[in-house]
Amino acid sequence: MLNLPVVVAAGGINSAGRTSQHHAYRRMVIDALPHHARSDTLAALKALTGFSSDDDVLMSTLIRRIESDYFVPSAVPWNRAVTLKPNNGVVNFEMAASRSGESLPADWQLEKRDKRRTGVTVAGEHEVLFPSHRVFEVGAAGQLPTGFRPGDLYASRNHPRALQMTVFAASDALADLGIEWEVIRQRVPADAISVYVSSSMGQLDDAGTGGMLSARATGRRVTSKQCPLGFAEMPGDFINAYLLHSLGNTGPALGACATFLYNLRLAAADIRSGRSRVAIIGASEAPILHTVMEGYAAMGALATDAGLRSLDGLDDSDAPDHRRACRPFGDNCGFTMAESSQVLVLFDDALVCELGAPIKAAVADVFVHADGAKKSITGPGPGNYMTMGRALTSLRGILGDERLARGGFVQAHGTGTPQNRVTESQIMNRMASVFGIDQWPVSAIKSFVGHSLGAAAGDQVSATLGIWEHGYIPPINTIDSVADDVAQTHLAFTLETTELEGRDFAVVNSKGFGGNNASAALLSPDATRELVFGAHGKGAELKWQGKNETVASHRAATESTRLRGEWAPLYRFDDGVLNDGDISFDAEGIRFGDLDVSWRADVPDSWKLK
Repeated sequence: MLNLPVVVAAGGINSAGRTSQHHAYRRMVIDALPHHARSDTLAALKALTGFSSDDDVLMSTLIRRIESDYFVPSAVPWNRAVTLKPNNGVVNFEMAASRSGESLPADWQLEKRDKRRTGVTVAGEHEVLFPSHRVFEVGAAGQLPTGFRPGDLYASRNHPRALQMTVFAASDALADLGIEWEVIRQRVPADAISVYVSSSMGQLDDAGTGGMLSARATGRRVTSKQCPLGFAEMPGDFINAYLLHSLGNTGPALGACATFLYNLRLAAADIRSGRSRVAIIGASEAPILHTVMEGYAAMGALATDAGLRSLDGLDDSDAPDHRRACRPFGDNCGFTMAESSQVLVLFDDALVCELGAPIKAAVADVFVHADGAKKSITGPGPGNYMTMGRALTSLRGILGDERLARGGFVQAHGTGTPQNRVTESQIMNRMASVFGIDQWPVSAIKSFVGHSLGAAAGDQVSATLGIWEHGYIPPINTIDSVADDVAQTHLAFTLETTELEGRDFAVVNSKGFGGNNASAALLSPDATRELVFGAHGKGAELKWQGKNETVASHRAATESTRLRGEWAPLYRFDDGVLNDGDISFDAEGIRFGDLDVSWRADVPDSWKLK
């Protein structure tokens, strides 16, 4: 056994569609696909959106103008501060009598007029807030496909949007696996399962923390669900409690825009150490809220409508091209906010062979480093040199110099900001030079789906799996040329759909505010099979192939059901709840209903007192 973390399933949803069967990836290269693959992806999008026209489903995906289901950019609500100055020395108005018992300003004079009305007299100037609207400077976002509402697919009970997306994404990953969860549960000890799924910012819409913090200020009541459901680790908690009924390892990480890779690192470490045999990792983010985007706009981080007009030489009265809002490594003006939920399932190599699980990739390692001293907490720093260098060193140790030089591509963070295009291109270019890689293909899929913060690397990983399956690197479709200040002597930015030549590895890069840098070294399916079956032998490969045919058949049957719109996410509320009477234990282990778990504590011999 290699204790190799193998990616066996991927599920999720972003602005390109659903992740399973590589449909979101296929949307990015749809014009290059053979007819049957293109038709299947269009059918998958129609099942999500309810549209019947090919053109409608294509236009309902990827980055586009913000739709009214989120907010109306031309009329964002806010409270305008106004100073009232009375002409005759006083201001008179009426209010509901029921409000007269509340804490009111000391200079208000009240006069009861009847059972329902109270008169108010205010002398002198008075500060008030009036509900108003303003034009928001950002008009584009990477929204889920138009018409797709994840909360309508199960009993969502006012869940925040990111949690609704999590239920869909985790269910999508289990469907992509092709093996019933109960089969896994019976083969793997409960304490050998890890779940690391989180949000970088938590749930900030009205059903979560956002509603809790704004309720009293807007005259509403705080609910009992807003506080607990707003926690940033709640996506993983939901998966444990309502999908898997898992008693295993938990404790996901937060790392700003690198959160997904932080969680992947935890899972890889668990499997490599033998602590876990199965790991579910991911991130879920739903930040298309004007209240959240205000903060990023205030930093100058988002691509504004005015900025896009300036890039394209348009007049103030012209509509900007919102579908080209994110322009990685080209002349650009900021990133484009997006929402996404992405989940991976990982097995160790022995379990892959035993169950015939799909082999989509392997995680050679994930490296995380801080930036050290910083002038600006939001600016990039040197930590990404550490993560990229260690990722390539890890891959060189597995593949050797020759295969490293010809065998892969880099999935760039590629946000679409002027600062990122310079700093990240310099890092990639210098790394390619040092490690002997010439014309290293660079993919930057945020040009399609936008920047989903903590889930962004999940978008990158899912696209990487699709690239290996179908052989096409998506283009940076929003730029005509690379910007003059982008380093590229050893890089090949894919401005057109490009056929992949080397299929051994990919480096997935991620950078986050605060100095959160992460780079994942991934092995392709071909390299993973070579490594796994080289260790387990030809007999194990033949057994895996036989079992994998059954798994593939199950996956195909599930996909056929989904294309007909007959599939619903897994969600088991108030099901299988254990009480104290269901639990028994002794000094050797513990029993939960029909589930036995041995106590495990690996104590090094050097720690044992004589």
